[in-house]
Amino acid sequence: MGPHPTSRRDFLSAGSAGLLGLTLSGYLRAAGKVPEKAKANAVILFWLEGGPSHIDTWDPKPNSNFKPISTNVAGIRISELLPKMARRMDKFALVRSMHTRGTDHPQATHYAITGHEINPAMQFPSFGSIITKEMGPRNAVPPYVLAPKWDRARQYEDYFRAAFLGGEYDPMCIPDPSKPGFAVTDLSLPKSVSRMAVESRSAFLNVVDKHYRALNETAEHTNMDAYAAQAWKMILTPAVRDAFDLSREPEKMKERYGRDSVGQSCLLARRLVEAGSRFVTAAGYHANSWDTHSDNDKGHRDRLAPPLDRTLTALVEDLDERGLLDTTLVVAMGEFGRTPTINPNLGRDHWPNCWSLALAGGGIKGGQVVGSSDDHGYNVADRVVSMGDLYATVYKALGVDWTKEIMSPIGRPIKIANSLGDTTGEPVKELLA
Repeated sequence: MGPHPTSRRDFLSAGSAGLLGLTLSGYLRAAGKVPEKAKANAVILFWLEGGPSHIDTWDPKPNSNFKPISTNVAGIRISELLPKMARRMDKFALVRSMHTRGTDHPQATHYAITGHEINPAMQFPSFGSIITKEMGPRNAVPPYVLAPKWDRARQYEDYFRAAFLGGEYDPMCIPDPSKPGFAVTDLSLPKSVSRMAVESRSAFLNVVDKHYRALNETAEHTNMDAYAAQAWKMILTPAVRDAFDLSREPEKMKERYGRDSVGQSCLLARRLVEAGSRFVTAAGYHANSWDTHSDNDKGHRDRLAPPLDRTLTALVEDLDERGLLDTTLVVAMGEFGRTPTINPNLGRDHWPNCWSLALAGGGIKGGQVVGSSDDHGYNVADRVVSMGDLYATVYKALGVDWTKEIMSPIGRPIKIANSLGDTTGEPVKELLA
């Protein structure tokens, strides 16, 4: 048998969770039930880091060098770079009138993920953390997962965390699932430690703690027992470990999603929501991949759009085939769009004034476009949609009260669907089935 851990906390802290200062028991403190009216019970955020060019993808314009193509929904046209998606447009809804804050990546990413502009005096909880808190865990599976974690530019990872809500609502950040030897060490016992040994050790710790617990039998301590017991269950339950095991997927399915980081992170996301996760960020596009300040057309054509088209379509089709699409809401977006004009380096720069995103499943009505941009994609021409409106839409699909405010440690109420001008966002009614 391997060396004894010094404490439960040391034993439960491992791998990526350990790097975050978390324990598996921390993921299990959330509580709550989904109201009966909820359409969705999980969210997959397909994160397009760096910001795609809206006029070269979902909102084609004459100032794009890529031609618009028809889709299987009459009247909706998208870029020729997305032929697979065009054939399944009935499953997707496009918002072409997003208007947000932040002209550089840190500010815009923070705004897109929290709904708030960066404030040195305040850290804001992420969208995923709020959903995790409101929805609660299922089936002993980590409720909030981000894959893959950032190897560099770790500041972006911070924006996806829970801030003052507490570490129990932080994402479990795991390595790149497309890399050889991918494994989540948090859910694996050392080979030298058997399940029987762990159970015996747990019983021993219970004996050691008995006297202290008799003197300090508070409600808080009782809850801690429940969280710790659930964490042990996560480690020892084969179904939880299996959810992270991509070797169980057929080779054809891996090919269908794509064997790169983009494809495998979305395949893992499907496995996790199928097993019980509430919010999974599939962040296979790292290092500001979509940040095409130079050679925009070449980057979109050769590197960026093909994996997006392949993987997003595969994800939605796979969820649909498994009967999961109705209860899993998929959001594909970056932190902003890109300028309609081309710069001297043949690139496009940052553009939060007007951009596009795609949604599918989970109570979203597919086969439609919400909002529009002007003739060249500079500004919103009709139906401004803010980040708070997007949040409110997702919350409503999940059965969460989007008007809710949470109190910060400094006594400031924080809107969970914060919109432009610090107003509360409103669900986009056209999107909701």
